[in-house]
Amino acid sequence: MTDLHDFATAVPTDFREWVQGRPAEPELSGDDWLARLPHWTAECADAWDLRADGPVWHGVCAVVIPCHRAGEPVVLKISWPHEEARLEHLALQHWAGRGAVRLLAADPSHWAMLLEPLQHDRNLNDVNLLEACEVIGGLMRRLDRPATPQFTRLSDEIDRWIPLCRNGSPLVPRRLTEQAASTLEGLRDGCDGRLVHQDLHFENVLAGEREPWLAIDPKPLSGEWAFAVAPLLWNRWTEATRADNLRAHLRLRLGVVAEAAGIDEDRALAWSLVRLVTNALWEAQEPHPGQTELSQWITVAKAMTE
Repeated sequence: MTDLHDFATAVPTDFREWVQGRPAEPELSGDDWLARLPHWTAECADAWDLRADGPVWHGVCAVVIPCHRAGEPVVLKISWPHEEARLEHLALQHWAGRGAVRLLAADPSHWAMLLEPLQHDRNLNDVNLLEACEVIGGLMRRLDRPATPQFTRLSDEIDRWIPLCRNGSPLVPRRLTEQAASTLEGLRDGCDGRLVHQDLHFENVLAGEREPWLAIDPKPLSGEWAFAVAPLLWNRWTEATRADNLRAHLRLRLGVVAEAAGIDEDRALAWSLVRLVTNALWEAQEPHPGQTELSQWITVAKAMTE
């Protein structure tokens, strides 16, 4: 494919099937978004003078198209409209390529960004686990900077999560939900103000040309970096299940990241418990909760408390 105006047939089938029939987001339903996607892609191609250069690939919530602009390789990313992606371009603008993928241009009305190319098939899953944790801790240090007022504040999320935990669910142990609610009350002070990548796990760090590793897909908020450690506990799960002592294995991950990032290990532990319990509660609210996911959230949460 060389012409982004022919994009209609290029969306990967598995991604199309994931989007189709999804309920309406604040912007569009899944079917409406797919219908508009070829037009949006063509408009971005015209505005940024792009020529496609290779097959379309995708993450969980976006399509990504390798392109050329004036002979230089670039990447066009168009996200499924959802709240966590709304200010992704602004976070990347603030980081300006220091520890994160470089933003070249953005069109928020189309949920589109033009980015530097990275090696999308090489991430930190390919690196020794503890070395990968150190890399991510180092990226946390590099990405740390004051948050601007546009970003959601972590303290505002606390106001939503405390009632969620107090209401609980028959599918989630009550001692965990009560401990999470109590923990949240003690985390409010000092939890806002830093621009945080809240989904900085192993697959969201890709190999680059100008730097060995760069963060992608930030899902930004105004918070504290201790909040960002939790995804490193539930990813690369197979390695955790093979550990002789799950609790020791997960606590080692947390400790390595906290030391490399220069963050307080106790707060990282507390925030990890909260995120695991709230994940379990949200899963429990689904019409057909995934038992595998629910069991994993609960298992890791217990490892944070025992």
